[in-house]
Amino acid sequence: MRLWWWLLLLLQLGKVWSAGVGGQCVWYSQCGTNPASGQQGNCPFNGTAQALDPSSAKLLSDTCPELVNDLESDSSGNLLTCCDGGQITAMASQLQLGTAFLDRCPTCVRNFRLTFCYMTCSPNQTDFMSINETQEAPDTNKTIITVLDTHLTTRFVDAIYESCKDVLMPSSNSKAMSVMCGSWGTLYCSGPRLFEFMGSNPLAPFTVNYLFSEGPGSPFHPLDLPVVSCDLPASNNSHACSCLDCPAACPRPAPLPPPPSPFTLFGVDGLAVVMGVVFLLLASTFLTVYLCMTLRTRSIGISSGPHNKAWGEEPGCLERAGAWMDSSLETFFTAWGTACARYPWVVVVVGVVVTVGLSCGILHLQVTTDPVQLWASPRSRSRLEKEFFDSTFQPFYRTEMLIIRPVGVDKVPHVTPNGEELWGPVFNKSFLKEVLKLQNYISEEISASMPGGEKVNLRDICFTPLSPENNNCTIQSVLNYFQNDAANLDLNHIDQYNLTVNYINHLDSCFRNPLSPEDEELSLPCLGSYGGPVFPYTALGGFLEGHQELGEDPKYKNATALVISFIVNNNYDKDKIKMAMAWEKEFLSFMKNYTHPMMDIAFTAERGIQDELERESKGDIITILISYCVMFAYISLALGDFSNCRRLLVDSKVTLGLAGVLIVLVSVSSSVGVYGYAGVPATLIIIEVIPFLVLAVGVDNMFILVQTYQREARRPTETRSDHIGRVVGQVAPTILLASASEAACFFLGALSGMPAVHAFALYAGLALTIDFVLQLTCFVALMALDAQRQEEGRWDILCCVKGSDKDANTKEGLLPEFMGKIYAPFLLSQWVRPLVVVLFGGWLCCSVAVLPKLSVGLDQQLSMPDDSYLQKYFAYLGEYLSVGPPVYFVLQGSVDFTNVSQQNKVCGTVDCDTDSLATQIYMASLLANRTFIAQPASSWLDDYMDWSVYNLDGQSGTPCCRVYPNGSFCPSSDSSSSSCGNCNITKLPDGQRPDPSSFLEYLGFFLADIPSITCPKGGHAAYGQALKLTHGPYNQTTGVQASYFMTYHTILKTSEDYYEALRWARKVATNITTTINAGGNQQNYTVFPYSVFYVFYEQYLTMWSDVLSSLGVSLLMVFLVSVLLSGLEVLSSLVVLATIVMILVNLGGLMYWWGVSLNAVSLVNLVMAVGISVEFCSHITHAFSLSLEETRLERARDALTNMGSSVLSGITLTKFGGIVVLAFAKSKIFKVFYFRMYLGIVLFGAAHGLILLPVLLSFIGPRSNRCLKMKQQWSRLAESFHGSMNLENEMPDDNGPDPNPLPPLDPLRPLEPQVVHPQIHHAGYGGTDNTSMVA
Repeated sequence: MRLWWWLLLLLQLGKVWSAGVGGQCVWYSQCGTNPASGQQGNCPFNGTAQALDPSSAKLLSDTCPELVNDLESDSSGNLLTCCDGGQITAMASQLQLGTAFLDRCPTCVRNFRLTFCYMTCSPNQTDFMSINETQEAPDTNKTIITVLDTHLTTRFVDAIYESCKDVLMPSSNSKAMSVMCGSWGTLYCSGPRLFEFMGSNPLAPFTVNYLFSEGPGSPFHPLDLPVVSCDLPASNNSHACSCLDCPAACPRPAPLPPPPSPFTLFGVDGLAVVMGVVFLLLASTFLTVYLCMTLRTRSIGISSGPHNKAWGEEPGCLERAGAWMDSSLETFFTAWGTACARYPWVVVVVGVVVTVGLSCGILHLQVTTDPVQLWASPRSRSRLEKEFFDSTFQPFYRTEMLIIRPVGVDKVPHVTPNGEELWGPVFNKSFLKEVLKLQNYISEEISASMPGGEKVNLRDICFTPLSPENNNCTIQSVLNYFQNDAANLDLNHIDQYNLTVNYINHLDSCFRNPLSPEDEELSLPCLGSYGGPVFPYTALGGFLEGHQELGEDPKYKNATALVISFIVNNNYDKDKIKMAMAWEKEFLSFMKNYTHPMMDIAFTAERGIQDELERESKGDIITILISYCVMFAYISLALGDFSNCRRLLVDSKVTLGLAGVLIVLVSVSSSVGVYGYAGVPATLIIIEVIPFLVLAVGVDNMFILVQTYQREARRPTETRSDHIGRVVGQVAPTILLASASEAACFFLGALSGMPAVHAFALYAGLALTIDFVLQLTCFVALMALDAQRQEEGRWDILCCVKGSDKDANTKEGLLPEFMGKIYAPFLLSQWVRPLVVVLFGGWLCCSVAVLPKLSVGLDQQLSMPDDSYLQKYFAYLGEYLSVGPPVYFVLQGSVDFTNVSQQNKVCGTVDCDTDSLATQIYMASLLANRTFIAQPASSWLDDYMDWSVYNLDGQSGTPCCRVYPNGSFCPSSDSSSSSCGNCNITKLPDGQRPDPSSFLEYLGFFLADIPSITCPKGGHAAYGQALKLTHGPYNQTTGVQASYFMTYHTILKTSEDYYEALRWARKVATNITTTINAGGNQQNYTVFPYSVFYVFYEQYLTMWSDVLSSLGVSLLMVFLVSVLLSGLEVLSSLVVLATIVMILVNLGGLMYWWGVSLNAVSLVNLVMAVGISVEFCSHITHAFSLSLEETRLERARDALTNMGSSVLSGITLTKFGGIVVLAFAKSKIFKVFYFRMYLGIVLFGAAHGLILLPVLLSFIGPRSNRCLKMKQQWSRLAESFHGSMNLENEMPDDNGPDPNPLPPLDPLRPLEPQVVHPQIHHAGYGGTDNTSMVA
């Protein structure tokens, strides 16, 4: 019977031990080493709380003030706890490690430590704790606890998690929960999962099973303590968490203004409606007025009648000055042309010598292919900021990338406790192993040879953030989750559910928490072999399924591509990147020849774009040459004056045409040579565009000269040189007008800050100027030689062979005949003219309606040849890109960081300003869909303050900041050195920051400290290049000259995404700059954003203003030169200007409808369009001004007949053949920006110049200059008397008032007998009165 009582007593004691009794301890003191963790284990103890010695009580009070307030004391005043001093010290050390990532948020730390404080020392442990397993310690042979059960309420753990879940880790731009929640990561973490991971953490001294639910009749009382919200201070002496770590503490952000909504009327495009109404009103008004005037006057056109009344008026000063200018130009060019025609060989030889000398400058020419130097002005903000960033810190890393898509690989089934899942084909093990072979070959086997014979491998140039302790290269690849070892892909075991745990489980774990130092599934780290994380969104592609945001739960298992990035060091000194350039060359050579049946690979290297731009400059040479040959052939044939088949070889002008084309090319080479001597770098645009431009201008001038010579019969007393001189005198002023307008517009275009536009404008302006000079010298001389050959009946090309004599009945050419007899009468007929005005008005309104919709930007694919490997890379980048580019907010100016108030303007932790730099970036990231800022910025200042005070008292473990006896830095990883002492840092009263006096002293130590388990906030990896320090004479740190704070943009895919991201980043930086400088008398600090793409996309922020200013300056110059050189004809210049504006507007409409975006290339083409449009308009307008006809309508018909054929044959048909060839170019930029825009320029220019302009002139053209009219009448009279007269002697002087002015002329007859001026008798005909002959 007594035995049964003993058994019952033992059973009861066992129940008490296992189930717990209120007011009892579960453990007390430490009894030996736990073999599972290597740390001290607690002794089982079934008794009441014990008295705590005063020194241990002080440590407990510092560590767990909330617990101490709840404890009771014995009669001596000692606290009664279930822990001794050793346990308290161990707990404090463990807590210090656990809260290292949470110290930024004091309230979170307070809540987080509650559980561990009460677990360790509560006098009522048996209420919520019980021993699950014990084991004998091998070093002491005493029993220790190895597994403990702890009962907590779900409310309690959820509240703790809520107060801590948003605490940031600035160094990695991620949240602390990504580390503290283990494989669950930030995304899948919760209160229970947080505690479950901590209970099974290998770093814990023993295993804790946290239980969150109780069965019926449970004897336990789960721990459920009050938790303080993170936006409230933990105590009166504490502070609430900052906005960055606790969204509830953030001020409510001011709502952003809504994005501008499109302008609509009646549910459709508003501008289209407005332009439709404008067109209807103007068209109906014009047609009504035209119809009324036509019916009233019964005439052909409005205001087309004779100007009888005007001729009876005295010419004004403007007309006299214009006539004097015109006469002066005609006299000068007549003499000039006569001299060139009289001494042709001298002129040609001098021209050849000069142009050869100028062209030799090509040997000194520098061609720019660097995209930065092409598109970013050296004075632009982005270029200056890039220069500052690169020189102050280091240029952004060079990136070599592979995007690999599996081919013929099936999806991977994976069995989980919740059923089977299908993972994407990129996770097929065989495929991964083949990719790993490729990756390892690139990283280990590819090498380049330097000039000295030195071999360069990836290890020699790659970025190693944790060197010298870890010299592995930074490779962003999912295979780095397996330490780049194929054997690790084969690891597996069977779990408690009898399911296979393999590489898929490890991938799943690392996707959830890429910062995990060890995944318990396979005991492999998720950190890469280089010691840093591999974020899955940088190493996978295709899982977004068309979206541009990662969202709350990215489906990484659905990825369809692997992205492998090799990060290579960059350097501001270009000589120091030669090794990287050499290795990249070998890398590209290998990848171009690499194939694998399981892989479809797109690849790039940092040097790739520049290499392809250089190759592109040579890739379309054949296409360009064919284009030129087509134009040359047409010019050579079209210049001829073919009267009959017998004289075909005599009247052809192949030699003259080729010589004229050669002059065009020589003018281009001379221009290039001049700037080669001057050291002005050329661009590919110059090589590709300017020959077309000069051909358009030069060929037109050739046709005008030759066809005018063919049309103008030689007078009886003229020699060949006089004849040519007279022709040059007639046409050279209009050639000068066009050439001067174009050259001036291009030279002014050189004011553009965009290097490509600037260089193009300089080269084009000089080429046009040289072409003008050569055409009026060398071409005139060659024309004289060709005329001599033709008059002697010699064959073209084979000049020694003589052909048939010239046919006396020379027929007019087919094109001039068509223009004069068919086209001009039809176009200027009574009902066609108003129809033309209405149609072109409708066209203009349609173009205006779509101009605002014109897209701005340049897709990267367009800049590369069609056969470039980068075409595939850009396509894959757009399809599989899953991360935005990094952006750095650079703080420029020596901020006084020893001043707490200045620190508060920058930092993001406790007590920092609510509008500090870090906080404003964080607030912008909350509106990522508008601001394009994806996450908060890393903050070296916050991490440095945490690092400097971490374990500073040394009671809870080793501090981060330590020094050797000689004062040098002792790394936190050097735990074996006992000679290291703590840094002499004093905390501020809040315990969160170092004293300002010691702030700068140890900043260099922080930047040298490599992160480790004992000190996770070392700054070397994240901030080693983020600060530019200033130093004193003894190498002591005296200040921070500049620093940056890095974050990321959201995913950017289109040009608009990129330049809008830049726009918003600058808005944020401007606000920060204003805030930081608030309260000061002047702006001492500047914050600007920097990202590698800003320098290319900044131009698009001001593209419209650049376009309008460039075109505006060009148009203004065209107008001014046109007024000056057209005899001060303001109205005709306005008509030309209006026509050119219409061409440009309609060209803009073509760009919209044909998918040509607005960018630097199209801006160059638009500026060129101004120049070519002058050719289409100025010649016909000038011919209209000089026409002898009496009405606007007749003058328009005369101008179109005489000059229209030259414009049509000289520009339109010449360029059309060459442009069509460009459609077959390999380069997309040729097809889109040159073929489409050139075709539009030529066709639209021809349509406006040959259709609209004559009609406008017939309606509103200026009246003839009366002084010039008188002179022309006298010229006609003189010819009727004796063929050729010297009109300078026979005409009254135009410069003064005529004492005997001419009476009004009857337009129906050239001259009546009574209007013959008395001075006609001085003509040398013996004073005979010959006036009767005129009758």
